[in-house]
Amino acid sequence: MALIDTLIPELDKALRAVFAAAPTRRPMPGQDLPEAEMSEAEKRHVAALMRVNHCGEICAQALYQGQALSSHDPAVKRELEQAAWEETEHLNWTERRIAELGGRKSLLNPLWYAGSLAIGLFAGKCGDAWSLGFLAETERQVEGHLESHKASLPAQDRKSWEVLEQMKVDEVRHAETASHFGARELPSPVKLAMKISSKVMTRLSYVA
Repeated sequence: MALIDTLIPELDKALRAVFAAAPTRRPMPGQDLPEAEMSEAEKRHVAALMRVNHCGEICAQALYQGQALSSHDPAVKRELEQAAWEETEHLNWTERRIAELGGRKSLLNPLWYAGSLAIGLFAGKCGDAWSLGFLAETERQVEGHLESHKASLPAQDRKSWEVLEQMKVDEVRHAETASHFGARELPSPVKLAMKISSKVMTRLSYVA
């Protein structure tokens, strides 16, 4: 029974992350700004960028879930759960922005979630220091990714810019928190593999 009692809420988390509307406590950044005049091509581009970011947040949910499940340190678990909540807010914001632009979420979200959950579980089994190292490196790469998306936005689209900027601020804090709790620096080959897999996900999510 104990195993079932553990699995049911975790399965619920997964289903909610992939299929349900995500909740948020904070207001969506830029929600009071007027919608910018954009061409249809620009709207499609921004919606695709937001779809990529939404996929990234789906992956983050799964990573944090897997790491929290396999962590043995209560303090680390609490930080992972807090970070996961902020990533849930990012899910809400990106999903809403996609809808405002007339776009759609990625059809591959269940696949991204399953793969990221497995990675999170594996990282957690390697020990909290390595798990936090993986988290810190993930957030650093996401920070760079968000900066590149901000630069790719049409100059007039301040609503999307505000969303990406607040997401970046949160990701930087998550990386700093991981370092504070003793994250180990990952080997260069691991960092490279993470970058390659991120590029694959980005390219697929942009179109699908």
